[in-house]
Amino acid sequence: MVWSSVEFADFPYWATVLFTVADFAIRIALLGIVPGNRRPAVAMAWLLVIFFLPIPGLLLFLLLGSFQLGGQRRSRQIAVNSELRRATAHMDLPNQADAAPNYVAANSKLTRRLTGFPMLDGNVFEYLTDYRATLELMAQDIDAAQDYVNVMFYIVGTDPKNRPGYADVVLDAMVRAVQRGVTVRLIFDHVGTARVRGYRQLLSRLDAAGIDYHRSLPVRPWRGEYQRPDLRNHRKMVVVDGTIGYTGSMNLIEPGYKRSSAHKMGRHWQDMMARMEGPSVASLDLVFATDWFSETGKQLQQDLRGVTESEIEDHEGPAAQIIPSGPGFSQENNLRAFNHLFYSATESIRVVTPYLVPDDSMLYALTSAAQRGVRVELLVVRRADQLAVHHAQQSYFEQLLRAGIHIYRYPDPDVLHSKLFTIDNDVGIFGSSNMDMRSFSLNSEVTVMVVGPEEVAKLDGIIDEYQAKCEHLVLKDWLARPRHRRWLDNVFRLTSALQ
Repeated sequence: MVWSSVEFADFPYWATVLFTVADFAIRIALLGIVPGNRRPAVAMAWLLVIFFLPIPGLLLFLLLGSFQLGGQRRSRQIAVNSELRRATAHMDLPNQADAAPNYVAANSKLTRRLTGFPMLDGNVFEYLTDYRATLELMAQDIDAAQDYVNVMFYIVGTDPKNRPGYADVVLDAMVRAVQRGVTVRLIFDHVGTARVRGYRQLLSRLDAAGIDYHRSLPVRPWRGEYQRPDLRNHRKMVVVDGTIGYTGSMNLIEPGYKRSSAHKMGRHWQDMMARMEGPSVASLDLVFATDWFSETGKQLQQDLRGVTESEIEDHEGPAAQIIPSGPGFSQENNLRAFNHLFYSATESIRVVTPYLVPDDSMLYALTSAAQRGVRVELLVVRRADQLAVHHAQQSYFEQLLRAGIHIYRYPDPDVLHSKLFTIDNDVGIFGSSNMDMRSFSLNSEVTVMVVGPEEVAKLDGIIDEYQAKCEHLVLKDWLARPRHRRWLDNVFRLTSALQ
């Protein structure tokens, strides 16, 4: 901004000159610094902030401008990725992938080069949408554990007294496992969990039980633990003895997230988890081991079950590939895999996501698919639980609708929190990743790609259940919104690019 002479009337001349020179120096210097290795839209958003607020903008950029992990975490991630590629180099692509359209094998090869994780067949998937029943099933599997249980969630929260029978069911099973000599490891995101009511009581409970737990990406500068504060570990998973795994969109907390506002309005988070058996569970276990190594410096691979030769030779059951992504990877693995699948679709794309804030590449992939005749369906929430995301995602609706995309909005007050999509009759995707720039660059996520019409039909069945409750948004009605709402949506669209 241009400072008026009135604002400097009481300052000495030398101070005014010094401030003015510093002001312009900051702008000129950052003009050549900010765009480095950033999308043009992201760079322009940062430059806009710095132009209007040079000094506060500079401080904000220094705090939030880099989405890379700290040097130690980054070096550990690189070491694990290199070891994984070496250990899986002998594994061939399953015949099921070769039997599918060519783009499926191409996508698998792309993902493997980015992550090191191979596609493996011989899996079994059970898709779960009942919140309480899912947690009870997790607890049953943990109660049957004989060797180890690895648990990782973005948010962990004990049950409030008036809402029993959710997270506590799993936490109690973890305590029982420790008592009978099973190794129980827990990772939770520090910021995501610490802001939930009852955090201190949770820590006391874990300490008393003897559960080996660690905070992921802790922000505790007084202990020398600090990185960009909005880099988060958003993964959700449970692995029991290396033979049974869970992953998806659910956090380890009751479905109202211990928020009094959500309880008052009767809001619940609707989620989907998958229970897995087969060799892909070992891949999920390796994702956990990578995060454990990042936080503790301790290697777990030698303590994990791994993939057996009999599992590699057993081809009965769908092929699947685990896709980890986040700041520990430099290539935005999930975004590249998703866009490749969207461009490959010939009949249908069906997406369920609570947060739809695509970057330009994904926006073009989706609209291009619709414009070439693919039926594209997007299921989103009518009212997101986060104000900025709610308005930012609405700013894209007009462009999506004009391209011929069908938008379905899940009724509030509930939050449709599941994250999944299907492509034609070939591929299904589910996991922790939203369709927003935060999930592509800032959050550590884990995604599963499954191959085959049987799995796609199961996932489409879940989408059908969600869609039956939705309203179909029509362009004419959307354009009739008040102008002040459009203005607000566009303002928050700018903030979505600040990474």
